[in-house]
Amino acid sequence: MSPGAGYDAHATARWAAEPGKEDPPAEHRRGAFVRDRARVLHSSALRRLAAKTQVVGVGVGDFPRTRLTHSLECAQIGRESGAELGCDPDLVDAACLAHDLGHPPFGHNGEVALARLAAGCGGFEGNAQSLRLLTRLEAKVPGAGLNLTRATLDGCVKYPWGAPLRQAPEGPPAKFGYYADDAAAYRWVKAEAPDGKLCLEAQVMDWADDIAYSVHDLEDGLHAGHITVRALHGAAERAAVTELARTRYLPPQAVTGAELEEVFAGLLGLPFWPASFDGGPAALIALKHLTSELIGRFCGSAQEATLAAADGRFPLTRYAADLVVPRRQRLECALLKAVTAHFVMSRAGVAARQAAERELIGELAAAVRAGAPDTLDPVLRPAYLAADTDQARLRVVVDQIASLTDTSAIAWHDRLCRDRRPAPGNRPAGALSAAVGRGLIGGREEGGNV
Repeated sequence: MSPGAGYDAHATARWAAEPGKEDPPAEHRRGAFVRDRARVLHSSALRRLAAKTQVVGVGVGDFPRTRLTHSLECAQIGRESGAELGCDPDLVDAACLAHDLGHPPFGHNGEVALARLAAGCGGFEGNAQSLRLLTRLEAKVPGAGLNLTRATLDGCVKYPWGAPLRQAPEGPPAKFGYYADDAAAYRWVKAEAPDGKLCLEAQVMDWADDIAYSVHDLEDGLHAGHITVRALHGAAERAAVTELARTRYLPPQAVTGAELEEVFAGLLGLPFWPASFDGGPAALIALKHLTSELIGRFCGSAQEATLAAADGRFPLTRYAADLVVPRRQRLECALLKAVTAHFVMSRAGVAARQAAERELIGELAAAVRAGAPDTLDPVLRPAYLAADTDQARLRVVVDQIASLTDTSAIAWHDRLCRDRRPAPGNRPAGALSAAVGRGLIGGREEGGNV
């Protein structure tokens, strides 16, 4: 099947040749991006997302999203939004499914812990880890990971720059798109692309991610009772949410508090907000109506603005256009993120639990490193044995920890650290993993752009 408009041989190229697949019999031909989507869908990294934290810790309840359900919902939003603009729907679907593959156990809290651990080997970043999985670690084609097409890999890149040479020891870890070890793969992906730009498909993926987690994390919070519609209308709570949105989820000096307050009031004044939520059938229907309306509002505004800016050009693909998201919807999305951050991630006890998660990752990494290569999964042992520097060996240990789910990280910690004798006054062996396993909040700490 030939590529659609805007996707030439350069876009559909794969890094490694695959004998027998370049020119199969006509009846066996599938589109290049259909194959990419299938490879991501069948990957072990995607399956592991089922036991990785989205916001509420895995196992706390049956309703809240995991990284896997979030990725599936992001893919549905991105696929339909991209198709409205002329992007290949399977390409955008694959990029959305793959966008969180590199995230470690315990959500962004785990990312903070691994960034500190990996300071000696180039840092850690979930999106850079995703590219590493797709081009190196996932087992499909030797030396090329899943060996996806250039255009699909490009659609997965959120941050078109590499790791900084130095990272601040405090504060949130820096965002970047690739490690120094993976620079060759990144350069291949971005060959002939404008410097420092995201392709349209990546912009669609990024906006779909923002929509999915801002709206669905709100839904999870309302369903769990951590957020109430009544509380959203309280003056003190609204002021706290507005300030959090301005300082955490928007660039510095991007918006005034007064403008955000006006946007928040307008958002809460829309007619589709339920009056309350009691968990009954009518309340569940009203909650689903709220999420549908919000998603439609965010998607529709971006589609209309992008097509209007294109002035009749269609289809829009790759570097022929940029996604245009109206400022008001950017601000509304940031406010929804702040709602979840304020009511869910700032609840009493969350900070202590997050500290326990980070401590668990640190102890586990030390135990894996001390016992490597025997403590590594068999798939990672050859890379460890081939590494010729401490930095390269540390990177393999980081790959191992990042691959674990919330539940497997707890189990590994219990197994590898249970025989470590605690110092006088310290907790008994296994107490930390037991405490973490009782249910935690990983939390999102991402910023945004206006």
